[in-house]
This record gives sequence, C-alpha cells and structure tokens, in this order.
Amino acid sequence: MTTTNKPRRMARPASDTGASTLVAQASPAPTVKRPTKQDLVLTLMRGEGGVPLSVITHATGWLPHTARAMLTGLRKKGHVVVRTKVDSETRYAVAAVAAQ
Repeated sequence: MTTTNKPRRMARPASDTGASTLVAQASPAPTVKRPTKQDLVLTLMRGEGGVPLSVITHATGWLPHTARAMLTGLRKKGHVVVRTKVDSETRYAVAAVAAQ
C-alpha cells in the first residue's frame, strides 16, 4: 500500500522580505505621546495647594485605593509627594525638586 504525502498547508502565507518592507522601515511615522492618567494627576498635583483624593478619583475614574497606589508609584519613581490636611481633608501635592 502506497501513500502519497500531501503538501502541508500553512496557516498564513509566507511573508515577503523584499524591498517593500525596507522602505516601510526606513521612514517610521512620528509618534506622539498620549497623555496618561498619571500625567493628568501630576498636573493636578502641581496646582496651588495640591489636590484632594476625591478630585483625583473623579478625574481618573479610579477607586481611592488605586489612586493611593499610584501616589506610591510616584514616590518610587522619585517624585516628592507632600501630604497635608486642610479642614479634615487630605490634600496631595508634588514638591518642587531642587536642582543638584
């Protein structure tokens, strides 16, 4: 009994590594950095007197524990986060870092 092997079918066609891909790689499109929620919070915190946690959660749509975790992440990245209490409301601000 003889069996003939059929050629294997590929899941997708083989890619062409011709000059067309080299042209596409030679001129990449300029990338624009989209503002992140963390950038938004930093902007709010740089304002006069800082910002309460309720404003951060409303602006980002995060829950309070997520916003506080982001503040911890800012500290780990080297930002100086200052916490003050004004009229039983905790406000967060970013301190200006002195030039070294």
